[in-house]
Formats: sequence, C-alpha cells, structure tokens
Amino acid sequence: MGNRTNYSPRKYGTVLDWIHIVTGVTVVILAVLAFTNPSENMILFPIIFFMASVLNLTTGWFYLKMYPRMKKKRASGAGYLILGALLFVLCIISAVSLWGNA
Repeated sequence: MGNRTNYSPRKYGTVLDWIHIVTGVTVVILAVLAFTNPSENMILFPIIFFMASVLNLTTGWFYLKMYPRMKKKRASGAGYLILGALLFVLCIISAVSLWGNA
C-alpha cells in the first residue's frame, strides 16, 4: 500500500479552534490597547488587520480542504478567503499610510 494520510476534519478542527482562540484573544487585547490611546498605539492597527486576515484565510483553507464535496461549505470557504484577502489589502494600506508618514 502507498502512503496514507489521515485528513480528518476533527483533527484539523481542533487546530483551527486553537488558532481561533489564540488569535481572537490577541486581536481583542490589541484592539483595546489601540482604541484606549490611538495616537500612541497606531502601529497596532496593521497588526490587527494582519491577524484578522490570517484568521479568515486559515478558516477558508480549512473549509475548502476538509469539505470538498459540500457546496455550501466550499462557498463559505471561498467567502472567508475573499474576506481574508481584503483584510490583508487593508493591512498593507494601513501599514503604508502609517509608516509612509514616519
């Protein structure tokens, strides 16, 4: 027999859950810091957008990889990928606008 890989949604779902937890808590903490004193913590906005884009891109990849035959899951995965790409573009725009003035 050839190499067999085990792609169970349950195994990768646990990893995705941990990514959601860690990234979500980090984004919330950074957002609170950024909005309490925005003039000093403007550098946090591109980081927040980047982490949100990574979160959406990993979720979209998970849906596309784990559910290849379910059209609704694939459609939502494509939506997550598009949203992640838009957030990444927003991250680049905010980084250029903040660091371009420095």
